[in-house]
Amino acid sequence: MTATVRRQRPRRLACWALMAVLLADQLALSDTLAVMSVDLGSESMKVAIVKPGVPMEIVLNKESRRKTPVIVTLKENERFFGDSAASMAIKSPKATLRYFQHLLGKQEDNPHVALYRARFPEHELGFDPQRQTVYFQISPQLQFSPEEVLGMVLNYSRSLAEDFAEQPIKDAVITVPAFFNQAERRAVLQAARMAGLKVLQLINDNTATALSYGVFRRKDINTTAQNIMFYDMGSGSTVCTIVTYQTVKTKEAGMQPQLQIRGVGFDRTLGGLEMELRLREHLAGLFNEQRKGQRVKDVRENPRAMAKLLREANRLKTVLSANADHMAQIEGLMDDVDFKAKVTRVEFEELCADLFERVARPVQQALQSAEMNLDEIEQVILVGGATRVPKVQEVLLKAVGKEELGKNINADEAAAMGAVYQAAALSKAFKVKPFIVRDAVIYPILVEFTREVEEEPGVHSLKHNRRVLFSRMGPYPQRKVITFNRYSHDFNFHVNYGDLGFLGPKDLRVFGSQNLTTVKLKGVGESFKKYPDYESKGIKAHFNLDESGVLSLDRVESVFETLVEDSPEEESTLTKLGNTISSLFGGGTTPDTKENGTDTIQEEEESPAEGSKDEPGEQVELKEETEAPVEDTSQPSPPEPKGDAAADGEKATDKENGGKSEAQKPNEKGEAESEGIPLAPEEEKKQKSARKQRMIEEVGVELVVLDLPDLSEDELAQSAQKLQDLTVRDLEKQEREKAANSLEAFIFETQDKLYQPEYQEVSTTEQREEISGKLSAASTWLEDEGFGATTVMLKEKLAELRKLCQGLFFRVEERKKWPERLSALDSLLNHSSMFLKGARLIPEMDQIFTEVEMTTLEKVINETWAWKNATMAEQAKLPTTEKPVLLSKDIEAKFTKPRPRPKDKNGTRAEPPLNASEQGEKVIRPPGRTEDAKPISEPEKETRSEPADTEPLELEGPGAESEQKEEPTEQKRTLKNDEL
Repeated sequence: MTATVRRQRPRRLACWALMAVLLADQLALSDTLAVMSVDLGSESMKVAIVKPGVPMEIVLNKESRRKTPVIVTLKENERFFGDSAASMAIKSPKATLRYFQHLLGKQEDNPHVALYRARFPEHELGFDPQRQTVYFQISPQLQFSPEEVLGMVLNYSRSLAEDFAEQPIKDAVITVPAFFNQAERRAVLQAARMAGLKVLQLINDNTATALSYGVFRRKDINTTAQNIMFYDMGSGSTVCTIVTYQTVKTKEAGMQPQLQIRGVGFDRTLGGLEMELRLREHLAGLFNEQRKGQRVKDVRENPRAMAKLLREANRLKTVLSANADHMAQIEGLMDDVDFKAKVTRVEFEELCADLFERVARPVQQALQSAEMNLDEIEQVILVGGATRVPKVQEVLLKAVGKEELGKNINADEAAAMGAVYQAAALSKAFKVKPFIVRDAVIYPILVEFTREVEEEPGVHSLKHNRRVLFSRMGPYPQRKVITFNRYSHDFNFHVNYGDLGFLGPKDLRVFGSQNLTTVKLKGVGESFKKYPDYESKGIKAHFNLDESGVLSLDRVESVFETLVEDSPEEESTLTKLGNTISSLFGGGTTPDTKENGTDTIQEEEESPAEGSKDEPGEQVELKEETEAPVEDTSQPSPPEPKGDAAADGEKATDKENGGKSEAQKPNEKGEAESEGIPLAPEEEKKQKSARKQRMIEEVGVELVVLDLPDLSEDELAQSAQKLQDLTVRDLEKQEREKAANSLEAFIFETQDKLYQPEYQEVSTTEQREEISGKLSAASTWLEDEGFGATTVMLKEKLAELRKLCQGLFFRVEERKKWPERLSALDSLLNHSSMFLKGARLIPEMDQIFTEVEMTTLEKVINETWAWKNATMAEQAKLPTTEKPVLLSKDIEAKFTKPRPRPKDKNGTRAEPPLNASEQGEKVIRPPGRTEDAKPISEPEKETRSEPADTEPLELEGPGAESEQKEEPTEQKRTLKNDEL
C-alpha cells in the first residue's frame, strides 16, 4: 500500500499544480470580465463591447449615437470630444483637431504632412528635432503630438465603453488600416499605452470586416473555397481586399471555418474627405463670386468660415447621393453675410472626376497580389460611408463586371463587430466558436548583411547578402529564425523592407524610410572562446511578426553542440517527477488556446522559409517556426531547458543527419543499427551512453531604429502622466460644475417654496425672512465669487443652506405623510378588532386560539388606540411652526410584521433562532410608500423617544396569530389558511 501511495504522489502534485493554475486564472479574470473594440476611422469611430450577458453590442455615446466623431478640442482649461468638439470646430477651429491619424508615424518631410498643412492651414505644426516628427502647437503652453491626441481619443472611447458596460475595461482590440507600416503601427500602440489600454491586438480593419461577415454566415462556409471581395472606401482612404472562406481541419476542434486574406489593394488619399474638400473649395469660390467687387477679404483666409463650409460640404455630399441637386445655405458665413447657392450632382461629379478614375485601381492591385482574375470572385461587397456616392458604385460596378454590388453588410459597424469578436476570442474571460484568421503581410521584410569572402587565395572582397524574412502576402503571426554560420566575431546586420515595386512613386514617398533597424551583435567572439571544444551551430536570430503585424527581434543566440557520455541510471527523481507531470498534461503537447487566431506557432520545429535559399557557397540558413505536428501523448517527454526549444527544432531539418530527429540519429562513430539486425549488448550500451549536448549563449543586441525612433520609456511615462492630469482636471471640472448647479438649483427652488401656502403654514415670518436672506446672500456670492470658488466651498455652502432649511422641510414632509399613514393605521386597527371579535365568537370546542393569544392581541389593540389618541391630542396643542410630536416613523413602527416561524417535520412551529433579533424585522409599507423613498431626516437638535408603554401591532393576515409567551407545546395548534 505504501508503494502505491508513493506512486500516486507525483500525480497528486500535478493535480494540485493544475488547481493552482486554474485558481490563478479565475482570480485574474475578476477584473477582466469585459473587453472592447475601437474601430478607429479617419472621421468617426465605433466602439463595441462584450461582457457577460451582453454579446457584441455597439456602445452608445453621451448623445445616444452609435458613431462618434474623432475630433478633439483642446483649450487652456477644458477639453471636448465627439459631437461636443464638432460643434466647437466653428468657434475654435485652431484648437479643434481632426484627421490627425494621417500624421501618425510620419516625419516632417513626409508628403502627407505637407498635405495636412494644405488641407487645414489653421493648425500650427511644430517640429520635433529629436524624432524628426511634428506636433500640434495649440498655444505657447499647449502642444501635443499626434500620439498624445490619439491617446486622448482612446481614453475617451474607454470611458464610453465603461459607462455603457458599468464596469472598468482595460483590454481592447483596435482596428488600423491594412496599409499601416511598422512605424504607424508602433505609434498606435504607444498611444494606447498612454491611454492605459492593454491592446490585445491591432487588427486590420479589412480583416475585422471579413471576420464579421464570416461569423454571421458561418453556416454558409464549407470545404469549397469562396472568394469574396470587400471594397472599403471610407473618409480618408480606400482598401480593396480579397478574402477566401472555407472550412479546414484542425487538430483541436475538427472542421472549423477559416478566412484567409489573399489580396490587398489600397489608395491612401482616396475617400470622402477629398470629395468634401473639393466641394468646400467650390462653395468658397461661389461665395467670393457673389461678393465680387465689394473689396472684401477672401473667405479662404477666415478659418471659421472655412470650418462652416466644410460642415456644409459634408452635408451636401450626403444629400447629393440621393438627390440630383440641393441648395447649400449658411447663415452668417462671414461678416454677417448669408450664403446660398444651388449645387447639382453633375457639378459634384465633375469636381471629383479624377477621383472617380482612381476607384478601380485598388481592385486591380488586389487581384494582382492575389494572383486571381475577376471570374474567381463570387461577390463584391461594399463597406465604408463613401461607397454610398452613386458615381463610386457606378465606376466600381463597371470595373468588376458583376451584375450588382453586395450591400448585405452594415457598412459602418462591420469592422467594430468583427474586432470585438476577436477581442472576446483573445480574452480568457469568454469562450467563442473558433474562427481561424489568416492575415497577410502587405510589405515584405528582409535581412541584409555584408561579409568578407575570399574568392581567390589572398584576394578578399565584400559580399552583400539579402534574405527574405516575411514575403509579401505571406500569413502572420509568424516566427522566423535566421542562422549565420560563418561568423565567429561580432558583426552587424540590417532589417529592411523588401521589394516595394507594387507601390507608385508617390506612395513610396508617403511610405517613408524603407530601412527598419540595424542590429549590432556583441559577445559573439566571447561565446566562441567560452566553448572552444564545442562545434558551432551558428548564430541564430529569432524574429517575430506578432498578431498586430509588428516586427520584433526576440533574441539572438550562439549555439554549440558536442557529444557527452550519459548513463541511464543517473536519471534523478526530479526528472522522473517531471516526466510524470508532463504525461498527466498530455505528453508535453499544449492545446491551442487561441482558437480564433491563426495556427499555433511554436518554436520547436523549423522548416525552410520561402525565398530563403542561400546562394552557392553561402551557409546562411533561414528557417520558419511553424506549427508542431500532433505528438503521441502516450509517450511522456521531459520539459526542455529554456532557450533550447527553437534550437533543438533544427534537428528536423539538419542535413548532416539526413533529416532525422535526435533520438533517431546514429552516433558519430557510425555505429548505426541496421534494419532487422540487433546490436551486440556492448555496442547497444555504448550507443545509449552517447548523446548530444547543446549549449546556448545569449548574444548582446543593440538595436538602431531607422524608420521612426520610438518614444523612450521616460517620454512615454511623461505623456501618460500629461494625459492623466488632463483627465483628472476634466473630472474635477465636472464635479465643480455639478456642485455649482446643485447650489444654484437649491437656491431657486427654496426661494420659490417660501411663497407656497404649505410652507408658509408651518413657518413664521421671521423664519422665512431669515431663510430668504441667507438664500439671497448665497445667490449674490455665487454670482460675484462663484467662478473662483472651489468644489469644496460650493458643497459647504450648499450643506449650510440645507441645514438651515432642514426643520422647515421636515415639518412640511411630515404633514404630507400624516393622512395616508393615519388612515392605514385606522384600517389596521379596525380589521384587528373585527378579527378579535370573530375569534371570541368561535365555540369552545372549535376554538383554535388560546386565551393568552386573544388577550395579548386585545392589549396591543387598546395600547395602539391609546397611543394614537394621546399623540394626536398632544399634536393638536402644538403650534404648526414647531416640530411635530406625531411622526410618520412612529406610525410606521406600528406596521411591523413578525417573521413566520419555520415548521418542523411534524407540522408544528419551530422555536425562533437565537440570533433572530439580528436579522431585522420586515416592515409593511403603507400604500404609496416605496423602498427607495428617502424621507427628510429629522433635525438633530430636537429629539423625542417613542412611548415605552406601547408595543408594535403585529398581524400576519386573516389567519394570523399574535406572538405570545412560551406555552406548553400541547396547547399550540397549527392554523391552516382555510380554518377561518
